[in-house]
Amino acid sequence: MPTQSPFQIDIPATDLLTYLFPSSQPVSDTPIWIDADEPSHSLSPRSLLRWAKRLGSGLHNLGLKKQDVILVYTHNHIFVPVAYLGISGSGCIFSGCNPAYGIDETVYQIHNTEAKAILVEPPILKTLLKAASKANFPKNRIYLFSDKETGTIEGVHDWRSFLPTASQADFWTWESLDAQQSQNTVAALNYSSGTTGLPKGVMISHQNVIANVEQSIYMRDLEQRYKPNSRPQESWLGFLPLYHAYGQLWSIVAAARTLSPCYFMRSFNYVKFLENIQKHRITHIQTAPPVLVMLAKRPETAKYDLSSLQNILCGAAPLSKELQNEVSTKCDLKVVQTWGMTEVTCSCLHVPGGRDDRSGSVGYIDPNATIKLIDDEGKEVGPGDRGEIHVKGPNVCMGYWRNERATQDTFDEEGFLKTGDIAIKDENGWYWIVDRKKELIKVKGFQVAPAELEALLLEHEHVADAAVCALQLEHEELPRAYVVLKSEHKEASTEWDIERWMSDRVAKHKHLSGGVVFIEEVPKSPSGKIQRKVLREWAKEDVAGWQRRKEGPKL
Repeated sequence: MPTQSPFQIDIPATDLLTYLFPSSQPVSDTPIWIDADEPSHSLSPRSLLRWAKRLGSGLHNLGLKKQDVILVYTHNHIFVPVAYLGISGSGCIFSGCNPAYGIDETVYQIHNTEAKAILVEPPILKTLLKAASKANFPKNRIYLFSDKETGTIEGVHDWRSFLPTASQADFWTWESLDAQQSQNTVAALNYSSGTTGLPKGVMISHQNVIANVEQSIYMRDLEQRYKPNSRPQESWLGFLPLYHAYGQLWSIVAAARTLSPCYFMRSFNYVKFLENIQKHRITHIQTAPPVLVMLAKRPETAKYDLSSLQNILCGAAPLSKELQNEVSTKCDLKVVQTWGMTEVTCSCLHVPGGRDDRSGSVGYIDPNATIKLIDDEGKEVGPGDRGEIHVKGPNVCMGYWRNERATQDTFDEEGFLKTGDIAIKDENGWYWIVDRKKELIKVKGFQVAPAELEALLLEHEHVADAAVCALQLEHEELPRAYVVLKSEHKEASTEWDIERWMSDRVAKHKHLSGGVVFIEEVPKSPSGKIQRKVLREWAKEDVAGWQRRKEGPKL
């Protein structure tokens, strides 16, 4: 039988703005979204709401309709929460685009979302304009999006140019959603590779976001000594990218719900990260395993006062109990694991926030959710046995954007999401992630689909065939390509040439940092399917060679 969460909670069935700003409660003037470099530059819930109302009203004045997509192409800054809540509150859909994306990756998301407007940060305007031109996207629907007014650059106007004044927007009200509308109205379109293939837009409803925030806060408080809504004041560090589900859930919505000050870093830099913890007396961070590797291994860690830090929530990729415990001991704090994916909004398993667990577990099922573990024969397994996580709950996405086939393939006949992650559970309902069924590579918490890189490699004029897999190091995975060159070009390219060519075309986390190896033939089954198991064995044998190779010429 599927395992239901032992916890059941009431989840508000409404829209995001009503959830965060109910008419029955006063709106706080306390700064919540704070620029870590310039703390006087901040937004309170009251000021954010006024900006969100201006944005919602402005989008309506532009003629945008319900469920039109607005693409937001920016690094972190304190007005990204305005975009997220203003866009979704207006009935439109927020879709964040990775600011590290190159032209072709950005073109893909413009086309796939069928975006009706784009907000772009000025430093990456040139890339966006090239992508927009290639996608035939109208320039007059592109607006500069910064936390400070910029004027006009290359004929592109500041986003404030289409906003009404604050006093005019005070008369604008958003449409409150009932329970059914909350479930069926998309708030955010976050891109994920799912279990295979090119990135797909994951439709996250208003109800999904509200449910996952309520679930996450409940699990955070489950074993604390204080009750929900009476927690001691916390300070968070918002360095997780806000185009990504993890950052959106915590640094935007959960920060607003708990009134936890969140100091935003525009991008991640380890020394600045340590400086900000010390300077702002950060108490809690949400992060992924690569940051714990830095905390454990890099010498800079010892140079800063991290004594304010009490709790690290770690998710987005597997974390070994050895690394978890090393950081817990070294920094004298609790490292709390969680498991999730874009398709469950953010998370669905948590170790309770007050628990000092040292077992490497990802905890219990979140409230109101149900999980079953399924083996390769499609049968449900019991405690101690391995099985793929299938999950159902109010935080599970609506499906994939305009991709009914992918949606059907990802959900089983009972409506459970097939996650591709393999887990075991014990008799007490605790879960451990032990493997991955899906072909994805996890690079610094981000998904990389081998199929996407393979398709791009085949566009190289010298490449006849290619296959990509993960090079598994101690605490990270790196994309590694096995490439067959066309016979007439075998002397024309080196492994370094192919690696450089790819680096010019994809975001940094998709670089072939695990190396390129020339082979005579890609291993395939009689039906033509790449034999991923063979590739993994090759990569396992190649780790030592890669360690020597990385001392060679640099890109």
